[in-house]
Parts: sequence; structure tokens; C-alpha cells
Amino acid sequence: MSRPIDRRDFLRWTGLASVAGLGLFSGRTLFADAQPHVVVIGGGTGGATAAKYLKLADPGIRVTIVERNRTYLRCYGSNEVLNDDITMADLEIGYDALKNRYGIEFVFGEVDNVDVEQRRVRVKGGTTLDYDRLIVSPGIDFKYGEIENYTAEVAETSMPHAWKAGPQTTLLRRQLHAMPEDGTFLIVPPANPYRCPPAPYERASLMAEWFAKHKPKAKILIMDVKDGFTKDQPFMLAWSRLYGFRIPDSHMDGMPSDVARPSEEGRIEWVSGSNGGKIVSVDPERGSVTNFFGDEIRADVTTVIPNQKAGKLAFRMGLTNDAGWCDNDRYTHESTQAPNVHVIGDSIVADDMPKSGFSANTQAKVAAAQIAHLLRGEEPEEPGWANTCFSRAGSEYGVSIAAVYRYDHDSGRIRSTPGSGGVSPLDANAMTNRLEGLYQESWMRAFVQDCFY
Repeated sequence: MSRPIDRRDFLRWTGLASVAGLGLFSGRTLFADAQPHVVVIGGGTGGATAAKYLKLADPGIRVTIVERNRTYLRCYGSNEVLNDDITMADLEIGYDALKNRYGIEFVFGEVDNVDVEQRRVRVKGGTTLDYDRLIVSPGIDFKYGEIENYTAEVAETSMPHAWKAGPQTTLLRRQLHAMPEDGTFLIVPPANPYRCPPAPYERASLMAEWFAKHKPKAKILIMDVKDGFTKDQPFMLAWSRLYGFRIPDSHMDGMPSDVARPSEEGRIEWVSGSNGGKIVSVDPERGSVTNFFGDEIRADVTTVIPNQKAGKLAFRMGLTNDAGWCDNDRYTHESTQAPNVHVIGDSIVADDMPKSGFSANTQAKVAAAQIAHLLRGEEPEEPGWANTCFSRAGSEYGVSIAAVYRYDHDSGRIRSTPGSGGVSPLDANAMTNRLEGLYQESWMRAFVQDCFY
């Protein structure tokens, strides 16, 4: 029978308690006979966490990760490459700890086919893996074509979105550093839902601080299809204090009484969707975009972040719905389209949960725990999830958001727990803002450690 979630459940599923203190993640094998095999497709944050926590749940479970790349390049934190706080090499994560410490097996290669009926994964090159349960963490793909003239080629050559760490990150950094001293950096965020909702605005923050030091006359223009965004008020308050941002009337509710309202725009300007922020086309040769009203806006550097959908593998496996995301039984994250296949991470419909690395991490822990129960013929336990995200508005100014989520039995959906979490308070003092900036770095290190080490 299901039990209401309590603090012990929350700590169990989110991994915030000591693993050694949890009955499920005890390190004891409970399989006396045949060794069950779980295959994980995708060695990113979700897949790596799921594999690790399956082995913590029971070392007797054989776990194999199928991954294309021998080194993982994390997306979270990659904005810091643009302003030289870190290098691309700092984003690289190896798999030796997962192999050597937990005994996780790896097959490096591209998935060729998944036979759900036979429970078999075939990898290009000839490797075949039979499984008892399959975990798929396919990540995201991009909806090119929704903005006229914005194609994958344009993204790779002239208007990079840099929403997956890699060559586009390097290209965007090079463009920003070569931008004229009085140039304009245009950011076009996508519509919801998308991976890492605060990241476009953190990108604006980090570059505003960098411009202040290296290109004092440069400006940042955000043309947004939305009329609000995650952590918008804390971000705007930080922009006001650090970069002379004029907070719009629509976001002044609850702001400190001494907040400045300059008559002119500061280093950052944000245009909401209802005020013309929706972009409908781009002209790479002219370096311009055109909004819904027909206005052409030119910039020296433009990053257009496309609307998003589940990764290509999810479509190939038939796991997606009409909206392009993966439906799943929220209680176990088992796909509604394929039995014995569990889907986690940015590709899934997760209701109140955002698409974030931390969300993928806690979804992976839930899936791992439930699969361990199912393999033993036990009833799954009441799941719980969490999300935490620290963003930098400046090198010594952070903004954060956190929430705890529960399974709603009436709707079968993931819902935010009333009274849990919240965003950085608008009445926080300067020391709190500075500490949140410092917490971001510590949080990142601890998070990577939990996923991959």
C-alpha cells in the first residue's frame, strides 16, 4: 500500500540523506538466483545518476550504460565559458568512477535499434544487450523551422544557440569577444517548456558583467516570447542594482521601495512577448531578427535558442506524444508507450517540475529505487522529487529557486508541495545575495559529484 510522503521518504528519493543510512540503498544484494540486467541508454546526468543509484540499491543488479561519447560535456555551467570563468575542459566529466567504484559496465556507441518486445538493445557495430528493465534518458532536440530561416546550419555557423555544450559554445564565445566595443548582444529565449529555464537570463547576466569590464559601451537585448520567466523578479532586481536595468511596471510588485527606476535602459533591456519580443524570422546575412509586429532588429552577436522537444531516440522508439515529449507513469517513470522502459530527464512530461539537471537527477533516483523494487517483485514506494537551481546574476550576486514535489494520486501527476521551496527573497540583504553567488559554485561541485562519482 502507498504511504503519504514524509521527511524520510523525501530524503530517500532525493539522495540528500546519507546513502549508508537508507535501507534501500544499503549495498546488500538481495538476488540469490539469476542476476537481473538493467540497460541505461544515455550517460548524461539522468542516465549516470540512475545507473549509480541502481548499484547502490543492490550491487547484484547488472547495470550497463550505452553512451555515444567517452567523455560527458555538461551543459549546466557552460555559460561560464562565455565570460572566461571556466574553459571547455572544465565541463568534461569522465566515467572511470562509475566503472571502477560501482562496477557499472559501458558500451560506447550509437543505439541502432531497441526491440521492446524482446527486451533487446542493438548497438551499431554489433553489440547486443538483453535487459530486464530499460532506462532511457534521451535529452532534448530542437524545433528548427519554427522561426523562419533559423536552421541547424545557421545555428552552427552564425547564430549559435549553444544550448548543448560543444562547438557552438566555443563559437558564441569567440563572437562575443570579437564584438565591437559598442556592440549589441541579442538573446532570443525559447517558449516553455525548455531545458534549464533560468539559463538565458544567467547568460545575459554574466555577459553584462563581462562587458562592463571589457566593452563598457556594449548592450544586451533580450527579445522574449514570454511575458515572464523563472526567477524573473530576483534577476531583474539584480540587473537593476548591477547593470542599471529599468524594471518594468509589470514586475514591480513586491520590489524594495528604494529600487532605482532610471529613465533610460541600462546595459540590459528585456522586451516581453506582448511588447514585441516574439521573433518570427532571422536574417543571418544582415545579422537581424524580425518580430511579430514586423520590426527588424539588428545586432552584432545573436543567440537564438529554439523551442525544444524530446531527443531523437525517443521519437525512434515511439515514446513521444503529439507535443513531442515522453509521457510516463509518474509513480515509476515507466513509459506509457513501452512496457519495462523507464524514461527520465528533460525529455519527459513532468508536470510541475522544470526541465533541469537537478530534476533529472531526482527522477533518476526515483526510477532506480522503483526498478529495484519491481525486480524483486515488490510494490513501488511513494515517490518524491526535488529541484534546486542557483544562477549567477554577477560574480558575487546569486539567485536561486527550490521546490519539493509529490505524487498526486487523484490526477496521477507530479505536483509542487504547498509551502515548499521558493525563490530568492526580494528583501534579502547584500550578504545573502553574495552568499547565493558563492553557493552556486559549491552546489555545482556537489551536484556533479552526486551524479558521476
